[in-house]
Amino acid sequence: MVKRTPPKTWVPDRQDVIWIDCNPQRGQEMRDVHPFLVLSPKAFNQRTSLIIGLPMTTADYNADNPFAINVGVAGGRKAGQTSYVLCHQPKSLDWRARGATPHPIKQITDVRFAEVLALLNQIIQLT
Repeated sequence: MVKRTPPKTWVPDRQDVIWIDCNPQRGQEMRDVHPFLVLSPKAFNQRTSLIIGLPMTTADYNADNPFAINVGVAGGRKAGQTSYVLCHQPKSLDWRARGATPHPIKQITDVRFAEVLALLNQIIQLT
């Protein structure tokens, strides 16, 4: 696996898609390096070195997953596959310690981000 190096001044921001190493994991949790959708704002992420986010995947079985949001077609080696945000697996991860880097797609659209937040709110009922 190629080690990615983030830009020196880069800090993940809300709505960004990043690469992050999810190991160690347990049970049905995501493992290895995956795209992650950042939910927490840049100021929090910079101050704490943590991000609160949701894992993303191209696993086909998520087409029928009521907790997965289709955010479009993936690129790179997964080109042509549908990409999903897994709203039922929120996590807090240390992005600096895990060597997070920007993902080539940079951010998901405002419309898709709103869908993700709405589904997440249905699950955890914050508002």
